[in-house]
Amino acid sequence: MTSARDVTAAFPRPKQSLGQNFLVDGNIARKIVRTVAPAHDDVVVEIGPGRGAITGLLAESGCRLVLVEIDGRLTGELKERFQPSRAEVIHGDFLELSLAELASRFGRKLRVVGNIPYHLTSPILFKMFEEYLSVSDCTLMVQKEVALRVVSKPGVKEYGIPSVMTALHGEPDIAFDISPNCFFPKPKVTSSILRIRMKDGLPGDLDLPLFCAVVRATFGKRRKTLRNSLQYIEDREIIPERAFRDCPVSLDLRPERLSLDDFIMLTRHLDRSIR
Repeated sequence: MTSARDVTAAFPRPKQSLGQNFLVDGNIARKIVRTVAPAHDDVVVEIGPGRGAITGLLAESGCRLVLVEIDGRLTGELKERFQPSRAEVIHGDFLELSLAELASRFGRKLRVVGNIPYHLTSPILFKMFEEYLSVSDCTLMVQKEVALRVVSKPGVKEYGIPSVMTALHGEPDIAFDISPNCFFPKPKVTSSILRIRMKDGLPGDLDLPLFCAVVRATFGKRRKTLRNSLQYIEDREIIPERAFRDCPVSLDLRPERLSLDDFIMLTRHLDRSIR
């Protein structure tokens, strides 16, 4: 049986600049793949497969694999190991990959999996939100504190921009937590497996850029009431006084008290008032 020490010796050392913490616990890798439950006709995009701890188990399901690895030291080994098993290896940055083009090529929505660099969690999440119509679901290993922010509900301190934007585009939950001891090198934080099932569409008549601006402005000044924080909306003239009349959401509230539906109602009201 191959030990974790043998595995770490067989590959290049992790690059701190890429935020690499390789998973070396086989039990956790199997638990992650059971959570994903890939089917034979799925197209699974794995972000940063690294040493292939999760990849090998995904490949056993017979699904189509697209492995996106930015570290050129690892792509040769990944091609040798996995391309014979319906896998395609892309040497590049996931953030620059067109998910829409990939989904169109395979004729189906993508399932995204990854042990992602923690400093890139927000950019990766927001990229998938931008291309949510091409993604059916994602299963990502992220820092536990970030996962808690994503799944939090109104009224708690973790509730913020990631919570609202995720709720708009999908349905999130935390599958389980992972100890730092399961990685090489050991991170200084506990990790969580975050799952998001993407929605098929957004609410009708929603001005998405305005919605995003409202969410950013209000949480950017979260100590202020909505009436005051809305003055900070980007790329918009000062909200006219008429926008504060007959608002379906109390403008004396702070943003952490608003649900997704409240933000949608507020955005629609402002949209009508600004026009």
